[in-house]
Amino acid sequence: MIDPDCTYLLVDGENIDATLGNGILGGVRPTPEQRPRWERVREFAHKVWGIPCRALFFLNASSGQLPGPFVQALLAMGYRPVPLSGAADEKVVDLAVLKMLEALKDRPGNILLASHDADFANSVQNLLNGKRKVGILGFKEFISTQYRDMEAKGLEVHDLEGGARAFNVALPRVRIIPITEFDPLHFL
Repeated sequence: MIDPDCTYLLVDGENIDATLGNGILGGVRPTPEQRPRWERVREFAHKVWGIPCRALFFLNASSGQLPGPFVQALLAMGYRPVPLSGAADEKVVDLAVLKMLEALKDRPGNILLASHDADFANSVQNLLNGKRKVGILGFKEFISTQYRDMEAKGLEVHDLEGGARAFNVALPRVRIIPITEFDPLHFL
């Protein structure tokens, strides 16, 4: 069913997890409280443009095993898990997200992509047709400059921590803080 009043939330789980672990936490595995609250991300996708959200979470299942508890949690939060498999050298999540972006090109609805990956830049560029809202959701300091350059063409860039409020604890990020968001108590 095609719903023109829908936001498609596409989560590149591998990319978000890798950026959190390697880019922000310095290679340390996130503790449970440092992991995104995916229900808040879904709620944000609904609120950002004020229309219902269809949430898809792309997972690499090339090992042949599903992370059962995580998949069940995603289902309970209203996500549709998309487990994918392929050869060891295939970036199955990236390939699936690219196919999904291509499929959405000729369909109505807004698109919010949770990823920092520049591999999607051309596909995202093709979605900026003035007929829909398109956004990137991630850690702003890690979002590819290719996306930042598209902001003048209507691409919205949203922060996973500050905008979506997806975390229970403040992450140890070093980022540029707009003065309107500066809280001196955070540094005391």
